[in-house]
Amino acid sequence: MLALICADVIRPGMRWIFQHGSTHLTLAMERCRDPEGITRMREAIVDRTVRPALGGRALHKVSVIMANKGGLLGDITVGDCVEVVDVQGTVQCQTYAASLFYEVLHGLGQFPADAPATIRPFRSARGQLTIDQLVDRYRIACTPVRDLLVDYLKERQPALDYSTMRHLARVLASYFWRDLELHHPGIDHLRLSPQAARAWKDRARYKTTTVKLPDGSVHEGKALRTNYKSDMLLVRAFYLDIAQWAVEDPARWARWSAPCPISQADVDRRKEARHTKARMDQRTRERLPVLPRLVSGANQRRQTAAARLEALIATAEGEYFTVLGETFRRVPLRNRTGSTWAQGLDGSKRRNLALEEHEAFWGWAAVEVLRHTGIRIEELGELSHHSITQYRLPSTGEIVPLLQIAPSKTDEERLLLVSPELADVLGIIVCRVRDASGAIPLVTSYDNNEQVWNAPMALLFQRTFAGERRPVRDVVLRTLLNATFLSVGLLDDTGRSLRYTPHDFRRLFVTDTVMSGLPPHIAQVICGHKDINTTMGYKAIYPAEAIEAHRAFIARRRSLRPGNEYRTPTAQEWDSFLAHFEKRKLSVGTCARAFGTPCIHEHACVRCAMLRPDPDQRGRLVEIRDNLLARIAEAEREGWLGEVEGLQVSLVGANDKLTQLEAETQRVRTVVDLGMPSLRQLTVRTSETTGPAAPS
Repeated sequence: MLALICADVIRPGMRWIFQHGSTHLTLAMERCRDPEGITRMREAIVDRTVRPALGGRALHKVSVIMANKGGLLGDITVGDCVEVVDVQGTVQCQTYAASLFYEVLHGLGQFPADAPATIRPFRSARGQLTIDQLVDRYRIACTPVRDLLVDYLKERQPALDYSTMRHLARVLASYFWRDLELHHPGIDHLRLSPQAARAWKDRARYKTTTVKLPDGSVHEGKALRTNYKSDMLLVRAFYLDIAQWAVEDPARWARWSAPCPISQADVDRRKEARHTKARMDQRTRERLPVLPRLVSGANQRRQTAAARLEALIATAEGEYFTVLGETFRRVPLRNRTGSTWAQGLDGSKRRNLALEEHEAFWGWAAVEVLRHTGIRIEELGELSHHSITQYRLPSTGEIVPLLQIAPSKTDEERLLLVSPELADVLGIIVCRVRDASGAIPLVTSYDNNEQVWNAPMALLFQRTFAGERRPVRDVVLRTLLNATFLSVGLLDDTGRSLRYTPHDFRRLFVTDTVMSGLPPHIAQVICGHKDINTTMGYKAIYPAEAIEAHRAFIARRRSLRPGNEYRTPTAQEWDSFLAHFEKRKLSVGTCARAFGTPCIHEHACVRCAMLRPDPDQRGRLVEIRDNLLARIAEAEREGWLGEVEGLQVSLVGANDKLTQLEAETQRVRTVVDLGMPSLRQLTVRTSETTGPAAPS
C-alpha cells in the first residue's frame, strides 16, 4: 500500500486512513514524496520543544493530507487542515493536539497572511447571529409580531453589545411572546386581556420544581424565580419604547402601541436590592478577615507543587525521590519519555505533578491579581504584556508602573497603579509564559460575550495545551480558584468550606481600600463604575467602623462644649441636683421639667404640659375639676368675669390630664393575654388537684 501511495497510483480517502491506520505513513512521505518539506516540519516542531508524541501526531496529519490530496507540503491549504481535523474527529472521536500541525504550517509561512493563527476559529463558536436568526430560534407563530420584534431589536442594536442583545431577544421572543402563544393560541397583538396578563406574570414569577420523595413518588411545587423582575423590566421597556416611538413615527409603530401589562410596582426592586446588599455585605464580612490565610495557603501550595515537580525532573524514570518529607517514585509511561507522573510508596493513585504545579501556580496568580486590582474575571483573562505600562510623575520625575485594563463591561479603559506586591506577581507570570526566545507568544482568545475571535495578543494568562499556546479561559480560572480554596481548607461559622467567587475579590478590594482611607470617588475610577453609588454598594459596612465613627463624633462634639461641664461636681452641686428631683414630686403626679429650668407656669401644675399625672391620683384630679366647675359657676353668678377666664384655662388642663389617664388605662386593658398563669391561678389549680393540705 505504501508503494501505491508514494507512486500516486491511488489515493485512499482520509476516513479510510484513520480507520485502518498507517504506522509508516510519515516515513514514506519523508523518503519518497517530499523529503525537504517533512524535514522542515520536523525542525519546526523541535523548535517548539513539544513532546515527541505530539510532534508525531502533527506529522501524521500532514502525511494523511499529502497521501489523500497528493502534492507536496507546500500545496497544503487551510481547507485541507480543517478537513483532516473534522475527519479525525468523526472517525476517532478525538481532536487531541488538533491545532499543533496547523500552527507549525502557519509559522512556516504556508498560508496567506490573513489566515488565523490557529485552527480553532474554524471548528468552534459559530460567531454572532443576525437579529432575524436570534428571533427565529424560538419559532414564533405570529409573523407580524415576529417582524415587530425584529424591527425593535434592530432599533436597539446600535446601543447594545451582542450579549445584551442576545439576552433581550431571548426574553422578548421566548420568555414573553412564545409563552403567550403556547398558553393562548391565536394571539396576534400586544394588547393583552387582564386575565392573560395576570396568568403570564404568574408563570413568569414562579417555576415548577419536582422533588423525588423516599417512597419513589414525585412531588411538584412552585419556586420563586430569582431574577424574574429583571426580565419583566425588559418587557416593560419594550412596551414603553413602542408607545414613545408611536408618537415619533405613527406610521410604523402606532398600530402596535398598547397598554403595558407590567406596572411599576411589578418591577420595583428596592426590597430585593436591600436584601442583596445585606447578603453581599455578609459575604464580605466573612471573607475579608480570612483573606490573609487564603493568600498564604495559595502561595504555600504553589511552592510545594513547584518543589515536587523540580525533584521529579531531577530523578530518572523508575527511580525514587524524597521531597518535603514525602517519597515518590517517578512512573515511566509506555512509548513516552519525559513522564511527570509519580506514585507514593503506599501504592496510592498516580499523580501528574506537572499538572498539579500548573493548577497551583495559576490558582495563586489569579488570587493575587484579583485581590490587588479588583478587576473583573473577563478583564483578568484579557491582561496582556502590553497592559503593563509606566508613567513619569511631572512633579518628581519618578517612573511608576501602571496596569492598563482593556474596555470590558463599561466600554471604558482605565489605569491602575501597580503596587510592589502586584509587580512581583506580574514579574513571575511574565517569566513563566516567555518562550525559548524570551518573547511572550501571541495567542488567539475567544470573546464569549461578543462571540468573536480576538486578534492574537501576548496574554499573561496563557498555557501550553497539547503543544499549543492557549489562553486560560474564564471557566478554567474559576475551576482553578475553587481547587485553591479547597486545598487551603477555609471554613465558615457553620463548618462548611468557605468559597470565593471572582467577584468577591472585587468587593473585598473596594471595602479594604475605602476603609483604609481611599476617597470613594477615587475607588470609583479604579473600579470603572459610572455611578459612585455602585462603588459604595460594593463596600461592606462593619459594626466596628460605625462604633469608632460614632465615638469620634462624640469626642469632636465634646471638644466644642465648655470644659467645666465635664469636671467632677462639688457636693453642693450634687445636693442641688438631688433636690431638683425631690421638688418634682407633686400631689397629682410628677413634673418632667429639666434640671436647672424654672417653672414656666408659676406652679399652676394642672395647666402645665410637663405634668405627668399619676393614675393613683385620679380621684384628686376629679375633685380639682369639680371644684373648678363650682368656682366658675360662682364667678359667673357674682360677675367676676376676669376670674372666669383663668378658671376656664385650668379646667381645660384638668380635663386634658384626665383624658391622658383614660388613654393610658385603655392601652393597658388592650394588652394581649399570652396565656401565662398568675401565681394565684397556679395555687388554685394545685389545691384543686391535690386537695387541701393536711394540718401540720
